[in-house]
Amino acid sequence: MNEQQRKQQSQIKQTENPADAKSDADNMERLKNTTSDDLIAKYFETTYEPPNLNKARKRGRDDVEVHYDFGIPEDMENIGEGKKFMIRTYGCQMNEHDTEVMAGILSEMGYESTDDQHEADIILLNTCAIRENAENKVFGEIGHLKALKREKPDLILGVCGCMSQEEKVVNRIMKKHPQIDLIFGTHNIHRLPHLVKEAMFGKEKVVEVWSKEGDIIENLPRARKGSIKAWVNIMYGCDKFCTYCIVPMTRGKERSRLPKDIIQEVRQLTAQGYKEITLLGQNVNAYGKDFEDSDYGLGDLMDDLHKIDIPRIRFTTSHPRDFDDRLIEVLAQGGNLLDHIHLPVQSGSSEVLKKMNRKYTREEYLELVRKIREAMPNATLTTDIIVGFPNETEEQFEETMSLVEEVGFEAAFTFIYSPREGTPAARKQDDVPEEVKKQRLYRLNELVNKQSAESMEQYKDKVVKVLVEGESKKDPDVLAGYTERNKLVNFKGPRSAIGSIVDVRITETKTWSLNGVMAETTAEVK
Repeated sequence: MNEQQRKQQSQIKQTENPADAKSDADNMERLKNTTSDDLIAKYFETTYEPPNLNKARKRGRDDVEVHYDFGIPEDMENIGEGKKFMIRTYGCQMNEHDTEVMAGILSEMGYESTDDQHEADIILLNTCAIRENAENKVFGEIGHLKALKREKPDLILGVCGCMSQEEKVVNRIMKKHPQIDLIFGTHNIHRLPHLVKEAMFGKEKVVEVWSKEGDIIENLPRARKGSIKAWVNIMYGCDKFCTYCIVPMTRGKERSRLPKDIIQEVRQLTAQGYKEITLLGQNVNAYGKDFEDSDYGLGDLMDDLHKIDIPRIRFTTSHPRDFDDRLIEVLAQGGNLLDHIHLPVQSGSSEVLKKMNRKYTREEYLELVRKIREAMPNATLTTDIIVGFPNETEEQFEETMSLVEEVGFEAAFTFIYSPREGTPAARKQDDVPEEVKKQRLYRLNELVNKQSAESMEQYKDKVVKVLVEGESKKDPDVLAGYTERNKLVNFKGPRSAIGSIVDVRITETKTWSLNGVMAETTAEVK
């Protein structure tokens, strides 16, 4: 129990009127009618401090320290021998990266990974808070795991990630899902060995969610998926505070890793044979803006990485406000710096963008696109778009449609606005019927699909370089990989090509993918 809770309890006792107190008989009757789940939930309500979004909104000036001393505690080094873990990941690439770190930590504790929940001794749900639908999926999965927990009482069930940073989520788990043993957030993943120990040997549910972001821990182990492509996190958090987005509260303020640590990691991945890396950040091109003694930014980092002998370097996700001339200048060098740029616009209306707190106008976005096209005429641009933001008018939606056509996006992630509790936009009254929003999404998707199909046609009969990642999901006899501009290509070829960059001649174009043959073979994909 924390100090604030002790004070509150003391105040309650001081103001309690003995005449109003329940009799012992009444109390016993109430206890008889209280379920064990309710008792557990009531107990934990008073023994933990939930995450606090108001605290998370505050951006302190505390220095962020960098640590290189992570290690598994001696008494936990082999605790997982003969045991297995499973992590289910929801949401963005940042969550995928966090899962790699947690898998690395558990592996160093002796656990083995499994895809079978019935084999697992630890199951972690690494959650996403960006949309209500993602949250519903997680709670559905929590419900399904209740039966498994009954079968295996020693199974440790944990919920982590962005949802864990929300008070309402943690409170709901505490009250309604006693099968969950462990809850932790996005800032204290490095504490996983200690949290697992508490969950294994303690009698109480383990809840450790920090409202304030932590320092940067550099030497965390990672169990990367595959050996061809790798995520490299270059910064944490976001300071943009778009009115629809919960991420600045769940991921904390922007904290950039030191350039030397990123460069060293990329060099190590190159030595290990990786062919492509993607630099990650919630707002990746804000990298370096938190450095007080340096003006080193993403453009400078990309320029340094350009000199490393790795075939492909990408980055995601950008914010138009931070996409500066230095970055454009460096990307225009080409080589291993790929010219596929994901540049979320969210809306084509300056009025809606202002309500979203995006801090740029339609005109400024189009000027940025002009600069990119001038420096990189063949650049592929993709984007994110939200339709149905509260009170969006038909005219404002048409502005989005016209911007999509003017820019010529080759792909887009499109969504109907989803209110998230704790964000300013969620408090807005909305007069746009849901059916109207669905129709707008349909019309937008038709346009995006049309533009994507047209962009694919330019590849017909052309030879493209494909990084072969493995078998096609639909046909094990077909190989699949991506071009430099992130186009999916399916083709028949020898399995020895997996992990290599090969020339493929395109024989058929589709809306979202390409079919072809290896340049030295003639077997087509049917």
